Amino acid sequence: MEHPPVLDPAPAAEAARTVAELDDQVVHCRACPRLVAWREEAARTKRRAYLDQEYWARPIPGFGPTDAPLALVGLAPAAHGGNRTGRIFTGDPSGDLLYATLHRLGLANQPHSTWRDDGLRLHGVRITDPVRCCPPDNKPTPGERDTCRPWIVRELLLMRPTLRAVVALGGFAWQALLPALAAAGWQLPRPRPAFTHGAHAVLPATDGGPPLHLYGCFHVSPRNTYTGRLTPAMLTDLLAEAAATAGLR
Repeated sequence: MEHPPVLDPAPAAEAARTVAELDDQVVHCRACPRLVAWREEAARTKRRAYLDQEYWARPIPGFGPTDAPLALVGLAPAAHGGNRTGRIFTGDPSGDLLYATLHRLGLANQPHSTWRDDGLRLHGVRITDPVRCCPPDNKPTPGERDTCRPWIVRELLLMRPTLRAVVALGGFAWQALLPALAAAGWQLPRPRPAFTHGAHAVLPATDGGPPLHLYGCFHVSPRNTYTGRLTPAMLTDLLAEAAATAGLR
């Protein structure tokens, strides 16, 4: 039976009892008309290099083990990256650097990520986005970010038993994460911590459980990596620190 479209993420996310159930709901979301139109238009027009490929053209769920102690949070899928391949940070230069670094640190079984069924597995780390559809110019509106928020709030809440560290890849992820982490059961410092590469804040759990370590990292976008604002060494060092904090090294 065909899955009905999800038009309101809040009740759909709340109904998910596992991360796997949440992922299944996410891919059916059609809550933001502009994003639905854009992701489907990208799949129709395609890039010349991908004319023979069938685009995923749906929201992108998180990727990686659901009991991971470390989470990486980006911005949104790329129109001809994740929106094409069906996996977050897959099929674009951002993912090339990210997955190669995770492999170097022993957190991935291979250094490349080309398609959703290419055999890639992550070890102890899950990757997700606060916005699940590709936005025009990689710029979601505040309304789209807020509409999408229940997905990541529920994901973080379901991962709470094992989650010990989160890395925000970029300022957008940092700002989107703060209210999501508060809604998922962690206490934000006052004043709220500012984003910068290497930022580190410790968030106590509101129920007395283990605290969460929040790290800031420049986004792995070509704009940052081609200009040297973020180097492979900088990324490796920060992810290694976060992984050690999470108990993975």
